[in-house]
Amino acid sequence: QVQLVESGGGLVQPGGSLRLSCAASGRFFSINFMAWYRQAPGKERELVARISSGGSTNYADSVKGRFTISRDNAKNTVYLQMNSLRPEDTAVYYCNADIRPKLLSASLVTWGQGTQVTVSS
Repeated sequence: QVQLVESGGGLVQPGGSLRLSCAASGRFFSINFMAWYRQAPGKERELVARISSGGSTNYADSVKGRFTISRDNAKNTVYLQMNSLRPEDTAVYYCNADIRPKLLSASLVTWGQGTQVTVSS
């Protein structure tokens, strides 16, 4: 069974930085895109950043220039470097990946359990 395990959340002051990591474990053939979403209290889950298997990226307008998504395909891991954090970045951050279990099988969208990021003084 494929799992995504996030780490790196926590409490940080406004203007600070955090780096989130998400590693895929289990048996699978390949990983297509990987992404980070977030959900603040009382709000819908929103896409923060996405990265393709080839390294193409896209970002939500609210994080452009502050957040950077990257991936290490050898480690099946995606990262989110978050700089210049603001109180409005406070949310549970979820890792998301499109994973193909076997060569001839359909890919499945898999979610991590989430990690809390709190930006507060």
